[in-house]
Amino acid sequence: MISAFFIFNQKGEVLISRLYRTDLKRSIADVFRIQVVSNSDVRSPIITLGSTSFFHVRINNLYVVAVTKCNANAALVFEFCYRFIAIAKSYFGKVDEESVKNNFVLIYELIDEIVDFGYPQNSEIDTLKSYITTESVMSTSIAPEESSKITTQATGAISWRRGDVKYKKNEAFVDVIETVNLSMSAKGSILRADVDGFIQMRAYLTGTPECKFGLNDKLVIDKNDRTGAGDAVELDDCRFHQCVRLNEFDASRTISFVPPDGEFELMRYRATSNVKLPLRVVATVNELGTTRVSYDIVVKANFGNKLSATHVVVRIPTPLNTTNVDCKVASGKAKYAPAENVVIWKIPRIQGGQECTFTAMAELTSTTTRQVWARPPIDVDFQVLMFTASGLIVRFLKVFEKGNYQSVKWVRYLTKASGSYQIRVRRLFPLHITFWLTHTLSLSSVLSALYILFALCYITI
Repeated sequence: MISAFFIFNQKGEVLISRLYRTDLKRSIADVFRIQVVSNSDVRSPIITLGSTSFFHVRINNLYVVAVTKCNANAALVFEFCYRFIAIAKSYFGKVDEESVKNNFVLIYELIDEIVDFGYPQNSEIDTLKSYITTESVMSTSIAPEESSKITTQATGAISWRRGDVKYKKNEAFVDVIETVNLSMSAKGSILRADVDGFIQMRAYLTGTPECKFGLNDKLVIDKNDRTGAGDAVELDDCRFHQCVRLNEFDASRTISFVPPDGEFELMRYRATSNVKLPLRVVATVNELGTTRVSYDIVVKANFGNKLSATHVVVRIPTPLNTTNVDCKVASGKAKYAPAENVVIWKIPRIQGGQECTFTAMAELTSTTTRQVWARPPIDVDFQVLMFTASGLIVRFLKVFEKGNYQSVKWVRYLTKASGSYQIRVRRLFPLHITFWLTHTLSLSSVLSALYILFALCYITI
């Protein structure tokens, strides 16, 4: 499927190259360098030239590139690229040019292990680390029983976990992390509201435990089952780690699995219905003539008073010809950033049910010709602990192991927004018409227009 794999730096130099099939030559790297790296107009991550397709992922100052000449599944190729990046991070931390040069022997071992004749093979980090050491040195004196364990893990039914894992303290940490995306019109109607979420788990458990993970009692995934669901949590789609037994989830909405050792992503999902918006923003922006703009903004927390939103940052746009902004806030600090044409209002904490107000007056320079202000939307960034916008909750997490040991379970919820929570500002047309009359037409033209308008009204009466 994958004919070649490359890693380029930002100059187009090849740092890592591996050809898996004979249908491509190494000179194909020059094509990518000329067509993508040297061409700043390229925006698509997939470039097809003739019968050759280049799939590339940017990370820091590198290009991770997979090349194929067949009609490959694009999602699978990108999954391979991102999986390689995750494996590289687990071995040597940050993935950049310096780390690739320092670990090129290890990288060649990894890509030779996870890809065979162009087909991705076992890419489980826990399995790879059992026989590819961090120093990239293969032990020549592996005991027969140790070699047998590696073979069993790599080819067995549970390839993502060894059976001899031991911990003095058995713990499982579950993080439900959601990102809220909102686009609200100037009149207050919701144009778009959805949630991208995932469940991250860290399992430090002895042996090969069987875990059962229960979500909401009313959980709807199939759109055909939504009739009469009422207050049910509705998920548009979800994706699970390979350790999850999907047949049990379909039957009882219980996630049953044998977890990998350490940190892994158990589930990823998306919701577009019944989204609970953590913060409500009401903005009133008026243009007072041609030299001033007034702002009245209220931010209200739409959750219980026991919870709080932290790291709240409201970015309020200003006209391009703004010279100064006089801000008054009851909570936090507000500062005009002329380089970005925004006022940045930072609120350390908003308690549930609390309202924070912002008032400001922006001074503008007078210009002979002025374009109409486009009024970009207001952006809000925040984090809310122990709150989920989709309504998804963890009902229980049980661990069963033949040793029958006691385990400690921890669950945390986090809802956040970063550049994806936007509220549009209403345009007041009468003020723009006044601006047009006073700046586009002369005084005599204005009087003539008014005279014709009154005459027409008299004839109509």
